[in-house]
Amino acid sequence: MLNCAISTMQTFLSTARDVAQQRGGAPRLELLEKAAVLGLPTTQEEVWRYTPISRLRLDDVVLDADATTNPSSSVQAILASVGTQRIDVMNGVPTWSDIDSRIEVSAVSNGIDATRYDEDFFGLLNSALTPATLSIGVNAETTVDHPLVIVHHLGSNLSFPQTVVHVGQRSSLEIIEVWLGADDGVVVPLSEYVLDDGARLRHVAYQRLADSAWNLSRTTAFLGRDAEMYQSVFSMGGRYDRARNDAILRGTGAYNELGTTFLGRGDQIHDLRSHQFHEVGRTRSQLLSKGAAAGTSRSVYTGLIEIERGARRSDARQSNFNLLLSPSAHADSVPNLDIRENDVACSHASSVGPLDELQRWYLESRGVERSDAERLMIQGFFNEMLEGLPDGLARAIESDVATLLAEVVS
Repeated sequence: MLNCAISTMQTFLSTARDVAQQRGGAPRLELLEKAAVLGLPTTQEEVWRYTPISRLRLDDVVLDADATTNPSSSVQAILASVGTQRIDVMNGVPTWSDIDSRIEVSAVSNGIDATRYDEDFFGLLNSALTPATLSIGVNAETTVDHPLVIVHHLGSNLSFPQTVVHVGQRSSLEIIEVWLGADDGVVVPLSEYVLDDGARLRHVAYQRLADSAWNLSRTTAFLGRDAEMYQSVFSMGGRYDRARNDAILRGTGAYNELGTTFLGRGDQIHDLRSHQFHEVGRTRSQLLSKGAAAGTSRSVYTGLIEIERGARRSDARQSNFNLLLSPSAHADSVPNLDIRENDVACSHASSVGPLDELQRWYLESRGVERSDAERLMIQGFFNEMLEGLPDGLARAIESDVATLLAEVVS
């Protein structure tokens, strides 16, 4: 039996053991036991200190349930703007048809090396309980000139989507991923992106889960020589939304660019984590995180730039800017540097504060109503995060953000 002293997880673990047995036998059960030994994280751990993790009750969420979603008109506009090459994932189970022959798509039982997550409770749970790994690959010397769309449909349950993307040498791919549903559900996604030498990947994630959902996602990018990764993460839904995005730069000339943004409404908590790890020299990374919190919502940003000894001429930048749209909103910003080499260029910056009164006064003095002025200023704050996206997608996201802003700025 599983060795776990956490009584609040016993019902969950009993069901999880049966599911792990069905989905992979002994190897999956071993991963589940490792997770049980670790136990749910607590706020005594630094990386969970600002979070509501103590409120999560896995016993209250079922493992299997139907996934049904009804996208809003603005989300449907986003999907319509990005083409027809589409994979639908229902509670972690992918289905597709008529995908470009240059893209290899399959569902495999074990696509991620789970040993990388031995100290991560949720990473182990995902590896033990995911129904399938969505595997996406592009061979060397291949350019895919239209985006691949992945739409995740989540139900009111505990689900474990898992994705692996492998881009071959000197190849290029763009992926747009949309997350929907999960009303009262808990979503634990785990994704890895492997970029061979000279590969290029642009990945856009638009998280529009139900406001009652828990989202605990983790992504890791592995970059070879001269590889380029451009990642944009838009977090709009969820009761508690935690997005951890790591990049490991393994080859000289590698470049990673990450942009994360959120709009906090009601009592939402948006928790954004990043780790830029420069293993070798002459690598570059750029991180920009911007968000706005309204109502009684909260945000947490924790970022780490890590430069390995010997990684000379590395260049790493990290910036986090937060707008507080009400007196009850709150933001914590914790940028960190861990540098073990002298010949590098690194910087970090953060800010937390309300809208600029002078800018607002200027707009009002030109006849703009106060609420309209605030909306214009907030949309301008977000617009930087849309740079580099396809025009149709950028316009659709801008429209959806404007719809959400109308709920919090009156």
